[in-house]
Amino acid sequence: MSRHEKFETLFADNADLVYRYISRRHRGNNVEDMTSDVFTLAWTKLDEIPQGFELAWLYRTAWNVLANAHRKHIDIPTDLDISGVEPDVADDVLTNDKLIHAWNAVGQRDREVLRLAAWEGLNGRELATVLGTSEGGASAALSRARTHLRQAWDAYEG
Repeated sequence: MSRHEKFETLFADNADLVYRYISRRHRGNNVEDMTSDVFTLAWTKLDEIPQGFELAWLYRTAWNVLANAHRKHIDIPTDLDISGVEPDVADDVLTNDKLIHAWNAVGQRDREVLRLAAWEGLNGRELATVLGTSEGGASAALSRARTHLRQAWDAYEG
C-alpha cells in the first residue's frame, strides 16, 4: 500500500471519531481546524503511527492539539454543558446531582481516563498508547480514576 493510500485509509476510518473526540472537549468553532491539525501531524508522522493503534495515536495527538490551544489561551472547557443538546438516555445520567458532584470532584486526568475508556471505548493497550504509558500503567490509571469517582460518589450527601 502506498503512503497516500495508507493515509487515505487512516483518514476515512478515523476522521469522524477524531472530530467527535475534539468536539466533546472543545466548544469553539474551530473543531474542524483542530481535526485538520491532527491529520496534518498524522501525515508527517505516518510511518511512526503504531500499527493496530492508529485511533489511540490520533486521540493522543488530538489531546496534544487541544493542550496546545489551551496554552495559547484559547478557552477549552473539558466538561460540556449539554443543556442545549436534544435529550437522550444519557442526559438522565448526566443530570443526576450525585453523578455531577462526583464527576466534578475527581481531577481532570481522572475524568479524561474515564472518558477514554467509557466514551471512546479504548481497551488497555489503546489507553496506554493515548496516555503514553505501559499497559500496566494505563490499567493502574483507570483503576485509580474509578476509585476516585467511586469515593466521590460515596461521599455525596446531597
